[in-house]
Amino acid sequence: MVDFTVYASLFFVALTAATILPMQSETLLASFLIAGYAPLPLLATASAGNVLGSVINWLLGRGIERFRGRRWFPVSEAAFARAQRWYGCFGKWSLLFSWAPIIGDPLTVVAGVLREPLPMFLLLVGVAKIGRYLVLAILTLQLA
Repeated sequence: MVDFTVYASLFFVALTAATILPMQSETLLASFLIAGYAPLPLLATASAGNVLGSVINWLLGRGIERFRGRRWFPVSEAAFARAQRWYGCFGKWSLLFSWAPIIGDPLTVVAGVLREPLPMFLLLVGVAKIGRYLVLAILTLQLA
């Protein structure tokens, strides 16, 4: 039962962290690694949750761009404009920065608004998110 709680909480936190809600999945992942849980299942769980959270952003972008500018819109105008500039400069390749704080989540929303095809979106976001967690896990395990 404890293992289920560990993985379920990591999945939920990683999913939430990939949306516009402020949440840190890296700290939780690192603490579970230090506690001795197996790295690969933790990496798979965190990555799956984080990528799914980005897909939620992509879906939001596909459907709610027409509501941009309203107070409840999930991305501020400044963050949205910044993400559009990144996306305009680098196109779909900007999704490799979807792991980054501040610009990452808005980039995934912009990808939905600009109708980035889901298979390419999943590939690029998956590489970015898995890569970030992999680097974090390696550093955590070497320093622990």
